[in-house]
Amino acid sequence: MPETVQNTDAAAAGTASDADLLAQTAIAVCAAGSALRERFGDMVRYQTREELMRALAANDDVALDILRPRLGLLRPDARWVQDELAGGALPPGEWWVVDPAEGNVNHLHVLPEWAVTATLVRENQPVLTAVHLPLTGQTYTALAGAGAHLDGRPLRVSETTSLGLSIVATSQARPDEDEAIVRRIGSSITAMLLDALVVRTSVPATLHLLNVAAGRIDAFWQFAGARADLLPGALLAAEAGARISDAEGRPWTPQSESFLATAPGVHAQAVATLSRRPRDHKQRITSTGRTR
Repeated sequence: MPETVQNTDAAAAGTASDADLLAQTAIAVCAAGSALRERFGDMVRYQTREELMRALAANDDVALDILRPRLGLLRPDARWVQDELAGGALPPGEWWVVDPAEGNVNHLHVLPEWAVTATLVRENQPVLTAVHLPLTGQTYTALAGAGAHLDGRPLRVSETTSLGLSIVATSQARPDEDEAIVRRIGSSITAMLLDALVVRTSVPATLHLLNVAAGRIDAFWQFAGARADLLPGALLAAEAGARISDAEGRPWTPQSESFLATAPGVHAQAVATLSRRPRDHKQRITSTGRTR
């Protein structure tokens, strides 16, 4: 994919179609990803939280120096979410929700699970997203109402109907979560270990949701979370046919306290597992005779 923005009159005027905007957004995240890939390869050492934050910010700044002018050119009137860890509803209008280095800490540790994401939100609804994985060269895109794609190829979620045969995944929204949320994460992992086939736990959330969209894993859940953490993957998974809700099966919004994306055939089972109290699991194992 070329790494220069095609500066069309329509894009410069902010009047391009959403499909054109998505194509240009994908070019922008690829360019930012190339810059981050050049910085990847040596473990970044840090001894304090301040040193860690400086290292994270250095990666962010490299990508943002590319993304800000390019995305700003595409939609001059769209505002920019300054805090990538922020959650909740946005004010009216158009907003760019960007994570310049999704999985940034993995990048610092020379782990491969990181990406660059950009999502255009209009009246609190994500309308397009592009996620680029620089180490593989893959680009995932989704346009509201037009499907999800990997390098132009359509994506579709898994057809599984059994949670007991499913690979599921979860993530943590941030390292310094409230203790109540941390304990809820822990109990939910225990619940899924009892009911699902395999449980994966890692950051970032977006990469798990790419796998849901591609049908590689069958369910993803998370408690709390930022807009930049969930919106790209939520749109990709939904456009690939996933069921999106909170962990109790209610409609999900950025204000929700939990998030769940599943293959349609296991949604009800995943909700039941995540809603069940620990003592209910003991009763279930006794009654079913299931052993691990």
